[in-house]
Amino acid sequence: MDYRFTDPLRKRACTVDSWTLLDRSHLGNFRVFDVFRHLLKSPETGEAHDFYVIDAPDWVNVIPITSDRKVVCVRQYRAGTDTVTLEIPGGMMDPGDEDPVAAAVREMREETGYVAERYESLGDVAPNPAIQSNRCYTICAWDAYRDGPQALDGTEVIDIELVDLDAIPSLIVNGRITNSLVVAAFYLLDRSREPSAT
Repeated sequence: MDYRFTDPLRKRACTVDSWTLLDRSHLGNFRVFDVFRHLLKSPETGEAHDFYVIDAPDWVNVIPITSDRKVVCVRQYRAGTDTVTLEIPGGMMDPGDEDPVAAAVREMREETGYVAERYESLGDVAPNPAIQSNRCYTICAWDAYRDGPQALDGTEVIDIELVDLDAIPSLIVNGRITNSLVVAAFYLLDRSREPSAT
């Protein structure tokens, strides 16, 4: 695919071509993702190079907001950074999920016991396009309320924390919220509330 855009710093049109896939081999399955080796040919030099791709299911993040403007956040341990993080509910989309909203409803209920009156799709991002093939969708759950207990799986230990919506920007700036996909989710929420975004 040929992507053409104007670089605002160079004030000229740029052209970037996709690389040609010559070979794809499966290196392993690791429960929540597969790893593949892609042998790709450069459109500029014609040389072939190995790239490694994590093929994971699409993800969903959900921002539950109560009627009194509290965000239903989750605090949980993350093995990758060996830290306890403040995040929003989210997880992998299952093969049976009809769409990201269905996955958001399930993940929010499982992790927090909350449901909502209305769900709004805010957009999606590529978590790490250099090495990952999946997308992460953000759903806002408006007028969220507790409807039952958490239904956590064996790898989850999650505390629920209600945070004022207006406090979220300072938590991001001050390094209390560090998950990049959560930061992106709140950016999408902020953009959706601007007059030009409607």
